[in-house]
Formats: sequence, C-alpha cells, structure tokens
Amino acid sequence: MTQKQNSIKPFISLILSTKIPKLALSVGLIGSIITTLVGLTIPLLTRELVDGFSVDSLSIWLIVLIGVVFIVQAVLDGVSTYLLAYTGQRVVAKMREMMWHKLLRLPVSYFDQKASGESVSRVVNDTGIVKDLISQHFPQFITGIITIIGAVIILLVMDWKMTLLMLISVPVTVGIMVPLGNKMSKISRGLQDETAVFTGQIQQTLSEIRLMKASNAETAEGSKGKAGIHTLFTYGLKEMRIFALIGPLIYLVMMAVIVVIIGYGGIRVAEGSMTTGSLVAFLLYLFQIVFPITSFAMFFTQLQKAKGATERIIDIIELPLEDGQEGMQMDITDLPVRVENVSFAYQEDEPILKNVSFEAQPGDMIAFAGPSGGGKTTMFGLLERFYEPTDGRIFIGNTPITALSMNSWRSQIGYVSQDSSMMTGTIRENLCYGLEAPEDITDEQLWQVAEMAYAAPFIKEFPKGLDTEVGERGVKLSGGQRQRIAIARAFLRDPKILMMDEATASLDSQSEGIVQEALIRLMEGRTTFIIAHRLSTIVDSDKIIFIENGEITGVGTHRELVESHGLYREFAEQQLT
Repeated sequence: MTQKQNSIKPFISLILSTKIPKLALSVGLIGSIITTLVGLTIPLLTRELVDGFSVDSLSIWLIVLIGVVFIVQAVLDGVSTYLLAYTGQRVVAKMREMMWHKLLRLPVSYFDQKASGESVSRVVNDTGIVKDLISQHFPQFITGIITIIGAVIILLVMDWKMTLLMLISVPVTVGIMVPLGNKMSKISRGLQDETAVFTGQIQQTLSEIRLMKASNAETAEGSKGKAGIHTLFTYGLKEMRIFALIGPLIYLVMMAVIVVIIGYGGIRVAEGSMTTGSLVAFLLYLFQIVFPITSFAMFFTQLQKAKGATERIIDIIELPLEDGQEGMQMDITDLPVRVENVSFAYQEDEPILKNVSFEAQPGDMIAFAGPSGGGKTTMFGLLERFYEPTDGRIFIGNTPITALSMNSWRSQIGYVSQDSSMMTGTIRENLCYGLEAPEDITDEQLWQVAEMAYAAPFIKEFPKGLDTEVGERGVKLSGGQRQRIAIARAFLRDPKILMMDEATASLDSQSEGIVQEALIRLMEGRTTFIIAHRLSTIVDSDKIIFIENGEITGVGTHRELVESHGLYREFAEQQLT
C-alpha cells in the first residue's frame, strides 16, 4: 500500500479546500458535545433515584429534572444533527462543483481514455461516501470520544477497581478493529473502481440503445451487465463479511465485560461496599461507552472508504486543465489561417499527421479529401483545438492560435458535423446553446436564423414551436431537421470560420438538397473547411487538400488534382461518372 493510501492528509486537505461552513459546523459540534455532557448526568440522576427509591420518598423535583434533561438532550441532538448534516451536504456540494468545473475544462484527450460514466460515478458516488463520513460518522466519533472520556472519568471517581476491570476490553477491541479496517480499505477501493466501470458500461449501452436493439445485442449486453453486477455483488459481500465480523465480535467483547461487571458488582452490593444505585449507574455508563465503541468500528471502516474515494476525487481535481483557459481576446475577421509543419500523434509510436502545411485565405473554401483514416478528422480536431500539435504551429494571421483564449477562438468558429449533436431540451435551448447571454436572444432573431437555415417551416408545424422538446440527443427530430437546427445555431453565432464534417453525408436526397442550400448560404463570406466523403460536394472548392496516411500528397482545385493526382482521379472516376 502506498504512502498516499495510508496518509489521511490528502483527505483533510480536500475537505478544507471546500471552505467548510464554520458556523454551522461549530454550532453543530457544540450542540453534540452539550448533548453528550447532558447525557452523562442521566446515570448519576438515576443513581439518586434508585438509592432513595420508595413510594413515599419519590422526589418530584428529581423526576422533573430527569424529564427536563431528556427533553434538552433531544432538542439539542435534533439541532446539532441537522447542522452537521448541513455541513456535510455543503462540503460535498462544493466538492462536486470543483469536480464538475474541472471535468468541463479537461482536454478532449482525457475523455478519449475515460468512459463518461466512470467520471459520473466519481462525481456522484465517491463524493457521497465522503458526505456520509462528514455528516454522520464524524459527529458520532467526536461525541463518542467525549462520552467515553467523560464516562471513564466519572467511573474512576465512583469505583476505580471496576473501571480498570472494564478497560481490559479496550486493547481487545482495538486488536479486532485495526486489521479488519485495513482489509476494508482495500475492498472499498476496489468496490468504488468497479462501481465507476459498471456505471460507464451501462451509460454507454443506454446511450446507444438503438444500435444495441438493431444489432440484437440484448443477450450480449445482458451478459456483460450481469457480469458487472456479479462483480459488484462479490465486492458487496466481501464488505458485508467485514461488517458481519466487526459487529458480533465487538458485541461479544462488550457482553463479556457486562457480565463480568454485573457479577463483580453484584458481589460488591451483597457485601455492602457498593449501593444498588451505584451499580445501576455504573452499568448505564458502561452502555454509554459500549455504543460509541461499536460506532467507532463503523467510523474507521467508513474513513477507509472515504480515503479511497478521496484519492480518486483528488486525481481528477489535480489533472491539468485544457491549455488556453487564459489568453488574449482577438477578432479574427478577414485573417488567413496558416498551418506550418504540423505533426500529431495520439501515442508516440503511432503518428496520425506528419509535417502538414497549408494556408487558407479569408473567405476561401478548403476541402480535405482522401482515404478513411488518413487524418482529416484529426486535422479538424487540431483546428478546433481539441488537441495540440505534437510539432509545428497553427496561425491566425501572424498570431499563433494558442495565444488566443480558448473562449475567444472557439466563439468565432462554427462547427456542423454529420451527426448534428443536440442536447436534451427544447429547440430554443439548442439554438442558443453555448451563448453567453441566451436570455438576450429574441424570438425574432431565432426565427430569422431558422428561416436562413430553412428550418422555420418544420418548426412552425410543431404545436409548441421553438419550445418543442427534441428528446435525448435530438431523437424526436429527423436527421435533416437536426442538421438544419445545427446550421441555424451556426448562423446565430455568426462564426468567422466554418468547419463542416460532410454535413449532408447521412441525409436522404430531399433533405440533402434543402440542407445543401442552407450550407451554401451559411458559407457566404466565411473561411470554410470541409471534410469531404463525397467529391460532388467539393468540386467547387478553392483548394482541395488530399491527405493519405497523415501526409498531404496533393493540393489544388478539382480540375488540377484530376490531372495531377492518380488516387484523386480514381476517386473522381468512381464517384462522379
């Protein structure tokens, strides 16, 4: 086990970084402490009641005092429990904010390697474990310590011999808890990891439910899910075995102590060296000690789980942010885009792009063509700054695009892809998605861009118009409708640079014609980059860049490449004749 896993410092540092609500925590803890101290007086009052017990000698004031003590204890306990739970919820809410803020600003490469469901599990499940520790187990631990110290001091004053006899159980209890706690730490860490993996698997399956059903993959996915559930079941059983050992063993030790104390105390009472009330009080204090010791076992096992969860949370929080969070604001209108000697590899030994250079003048239409896997989509990723080049640089005018803030750069780029991604919500929300002040966008503006994208006719057919729900990933709309909304969204952003990943490739001929007209209107006066799967869409481009195996093997107009580039000519003959 590493030093990081053994140390509690990362856990404490993480909790402190959430800016704990000190007033609520302080009042809650003080209330718990007062509740505990008040509770310590109950056995003493009971002793007085028992030792002076007879119908004639019953003290009304003593009974009233005991009743008041119970009421005060109950009220304080309720208030302190709420305040401590509030503290735990606030800490976890802040922790989740920190993680969500970080996840949204991590580079795309992180999500290439991690399933989204796994990250969701870290934000929801792992922080929940920390919340339970702070709001439930930690207050019990603090009050338990106070109860034990207070009870032991009172018991030592009452009868030190019986107290020492009782304290024999302490080393036995510690000897049971420490090894079981360490084992629980390993099990809980594995359980959290498996939970994250399982969450990622089911989220991916459900997000691609149509593919799963169309492929008749219910049985295969059922088996995969069953295997994940069985793994969680196995870890859960391992965890429960530890709890099943801790509880009965602690109970066995405590019951043995209680029997010994009752036996020894009974002898003392019979001899007359101890009153019956003192024995009753002693037993009540003993019970006050037993319950916290039992809860300590739960606290330490929960602490081990929280430390494991904390490691995963800290791993995410400490990840480096996507480059370009800071940078200059710059208007890129009428500036050329220049790519100089750019190379890129997702992994060092697998280059995707090699020494790519080209220039796009303002208003040019630049198309990327070539075999699948050649690097066209990767080039788009570099232009969009989803990734940074391994070598070389990209300029806007004479300024490297890395000098601009990510917000400034991306706000001036419009992207229309094949699948026209949409968020769950309304058409209005999707049109305004990502804008800094969507509430300032008027219906008139929305209908204007919808008209420009030829989307207005079908939107008007919906009873709720712009407030029509599109469903998850826009499932309630057709492919052509989603594309036209994506184009309308691009119009609303008024981008200086337009990037299109063959936006009509997956449409039927009728929808393609309408969308193509909308795209032509959108491209007017803008520098446009197109990934071409069908050469018919790029024959009028100002420049076609042919990429094979990550290298540019031809640059020119359609006519020039047909004459000079063998593979392009072969593509053209297959598709255009």
